[in-house]
Amino acid sequence: MNLINVHGLEKSYGLRSLFRDLNFGIESREKVGLVGPNGVGKSTLLKILEGRLAPEQGQVIRGQGLVIGFLEQEPSFTPGRNLLDALLEKQNDKAAALSKAYELISLLGLESFGDHFPVSDLSGGWKKRVALGRELLLEPNLLLLDEPTNHLDLSGILWLEKFLSQGDFALLMVTHDRLFLQRVCDRILDLDPRNPRFLLDVRGSYLDFTEAKEGLLSAQLNEEAVLKNKLRREKEWLSRGAQARQTKQKARIQEASRLEERVDDVRERNLKRNAQIDFGQAARLPKKLIEAKGLGKSFDHQVLFSGLDLLIRPTTRLGLLGDNGSGKSTLIRCLLGLEKASEGEVTWADGLKVSYFEQNKETLNENISVLKNVCPDGDYVSFQGRFVHVHSYLERFLFFGAHRDLPVSRLSGGERARLRLAQLMLQEAQVLILDEPTNDLDTETLDLLEEALAQFHGAVLLVTHDRYFMDSVCDQLLAFPEMVFYADYFQWEEARKERQRQAVKSEKNQKVAAVGGGDVGKKKSSRLSFKDKYELENMEQTIASLEQALVEAEQSQEYEKMADLQNQIDHKFRLWEELEEKSKS
Repeated sequence: MNLINVHGLEKSYGLRSLFRDLNFGIESREKVGLVGPNGVGKSTLLKILEGRLAPEQGQVIRGQGLVIGFLEQEPSFTPGRNLLDALLEKQNDKAAALSKAYELISLLGLESFGDHFPVSDLSGGWKKRVALGRELLLEPNLLLLDEPTNHLDLSGILWLEKFLSQGDFALLMVTHDRLFLQRVCDRILDLDPRNPRFLLDVRGSYLDFTEAKEGLLSAQLNEEAVLKNKLRREKEWLSRGAQARQTKQKARIQEASRLEERVDDVRERNLKRNAQIDFGQAARLPKKLIEAKGLGKSFDHQVLFSGLDLLIRPTTRLGLLGDNGSGKSTLIRCLLGLEKASEGEVTWADGLKVSYFEQNKETLNENISVLKNVCPDGDYVSFQGRFVHVHSYLERFLFFGAHRDLPVSRLSGGERARLRLAQLMLQEAQVLILDEPTNDLDTETLDLLEEALAQFHGAVLLVTHDRYFMDSVCDQLLAFPEMVFYADYFQWEEARKERQRQAVKSEKNQKVAAVGGGDVGKKKSSRLSFKDKYELENMEQTIASLEQALVEAEQSQEYEKMADLQNQIDHKFRLWEELEEKSKS
């Protein structure tokens, strides 16, 4: 059953057309990935489907009973909300939704915060989970997600992969995480001006899509070559001075005109504008760039890492893998001498030159223009030993015309990432340290960045939650918090699964041992779950409602209903006693 259908959709941004004549539908329980270059209107399309924006042409037909949930790229909440209030803020009947809200708190792993925890104090990844719960409470049959993996750590991404794959709803999500797309989606929509009518629709996995896309682009290049040859022959024939007044010749001239339009159309679609990324080569590369011996760091008695030996050479391609807060960025800062280690020592090559892409891109000045961030004075930048006009340099990163004069505060996430790369490329470096460089970049820019890092003749230290990108760039991974080296991501994932299997096995053995030791009557954990807490707080009201229903059943002599209600009341009194006892222990 089709949930939503799009016909002839068109939308522009200023004078620029984002897309035209889009046509597609989404069926029940389909898992659809929406991909395409930055700036083509993917987020805009999601907002049109939800109804927040109106298209300039075309229509969106929503099926009867369609409920849409929309997880935005940067979720927002009403100021002052606590965790429970934030989950419920889209509910008309908050009391009716409470029980489901407590279930979601448990499902989303939010129990440790408590329902009165201020949402404003949560990290970006946990805010994403709260926002997802808020949408799931709507019980949507179509879930729209805009970059759902941004701000999530590795555990969060793995959890979300499993959750979305098993969800009994359709979804349409924008993401550049290729492994996530491969594992979750069974259909890919590619929004790209190079596609005929802007959209390539592939039913299958992300790998199926990449093959189809490659075939399409190759066919279009061949088509352009064939059409150009045909147009050249037509023009040669026409230039011989054929009699244009004759009907046959007139038709030939009209056909040549139409052919020229087709050539222009295919040429425009084949025109590929990509950022040009090149970190250059350092003049001198010593054999040892950074060496750490016995390195350790602790905060308030919490050990992030200890006794770490690490040697960074020019050939090093090291990825740091782990959850948020596990110590990856802290290790980088210790290696750079920006933060003092608790133990051990770090030595650097003389005159070491490091380029550092910070996760939050703090070196970008929000209040000045794109141009001034790259070239504060004059009109030229020094790029790899030669002077280049700043306009030409910025065009390498797809900043054209008036775009160069925009303040950084008005740039998208992908544009900020490209601008920070533009700054880094103006510095000579022996070591490149990249902390989450992949956030917001489209797959084509990621491919170019990957290629540039492969050609860089210095060391690369990389922190990213884009597992495909990390595996492509790095030949060794250091996993936190266990501080174990792995050859690739899938070796780490298999080790993680094995640890989980062993943990489950150990827990079962402990339960068997407890029963064998005479602890059959041992009380379960005394901690109340959110659901238990809700039941206990509302027990009097629940029992009163059941007793009132029992009185009404007695008056109408509904004997089967009376028996059922009495059983429910008896059960609630027993549960009340158990929960009261549990809360005291």
